[in-house]
Amino acid sequence: MTDMTTTLDHRPPSPAAAPTVSAFEFWPGWIFYTPVVLYWIVLGLWYRDFSLPTAANPRIETGGLCGESKSSILDMAGDVAREWIAPYAVLTTGDNDLPRALDAMEKAGLSFPVVLKPDIGCNGTGVRIMRDVDSLRTGLAAFGRNVAVMLQHLIPYGHEVGLFYIRHPDEAEGRITSLTYKEVPHLTGDGHSTVEELIHADARTRLVPHIYLPRLKDRLRDVLPLGQSLPLVFAGNHCKGSIFHDRAVDITPALVARVNTIMRDIPDFHFGRIDAKAQSLAALRRGEDFQIIEINGVGSEATHIWDARTTLRDAYATQFMHYRETFRIGARKRRDGWKSSGAMTMLRSWLRQRRLMASYPLND
Repeated sequence: MTDMTTTLDHRPPSPAAAPTVSAFEFWPGWIFYTPVVLYWIVLGLWYRDFSLPTAANPRIETGGLCGESKSSILDMAGDVAREWIAPYAVLTTGDNDLPRALDAMEKAGLSFPVVLKPDIGCNGTGVRIMRDVDSLRTGLAAFGRNVAVMLQHLIPYGHEVGLFYIRHPDEAEGRITSLTYKEVPHLTGDGHSTVEELIHADARTRLVPHIYLPRLKDRLRDVLPLGQSLPLVFAGNHCKGSIFHDRAVDITPALVARVNTIMRDIPDFHFGRIDAKAQSLAALRRGEDFQIIEINGVGSEATHIWDARTTLRDAYATQFMHYRETFRIGARKRRDGWKSSGAMTMLRSWLRQRRLMASYPLND
């Protein structure tokens, strides 16, 4: 039998190694998250503050629950942490945004290709690859005016991972509670089937064609040559079609030590997920050769729950544990004098984020 570690270091695992999808993987969000919301309400009553988790990362707007600026979190990084973050630049769309974007790229040491994405958003919405000046012009125009966007170095590493990190204020060292490998699904041409036919024939994509078809609308009638591979998504997000694998086995003391060194250099950050790309999983286990794409706060989740092998019971146990920790950390920060954002601030931030996301273009 092929060793899974070796397999993931070089290519995606075989579809036969796990179920195609889990029983709950593509449930409507309101169904899956209702028990989580009810649990949040119970904890809010217990701690007498429904917004207490926002104090877990008190220097971030709403603690990173919603509406926060991605760049503002990365901006807090000290010299040590900054070395592990992919270079980026920020600008606001509007008049002359192309020359301003090119100037910002030059100052940040960026060159094409780069990733263009909204500074406020989630779930990979609006994330696109810009390969040249013309695509950047088109990409900026696709966003509304007066929208903050980021341009970030396109990390050449092939393994995208999500690492969930928790460090209690009274602890010098934090821990990694989840490590997820994000696989980009591919179609392989047979020389006669169209892209649309291949999507409907694949064991996984045929179950959720609505995720892939809109993004590939200009290529649905294309016939891929025999053996040619077509990636179906760029953004490493579950709801956008990426496939997630639980890789807790790769959480090593060396990796935990490295992540602690990085995250302690971000003031008062205690809870969230680090999205990164690694040169290989072997290097990641050594705590080497990876770059951080973004750092998410209390609104993020341990994405290994979307591994097709995860049971519903384990998924909820994971969700409940993590949200319980946000309340515990928020309570400790409250005793230190920090304040939570308040329910109305949470609501306003969520509404603003929702309004912005509705205006963003389709992601790559």
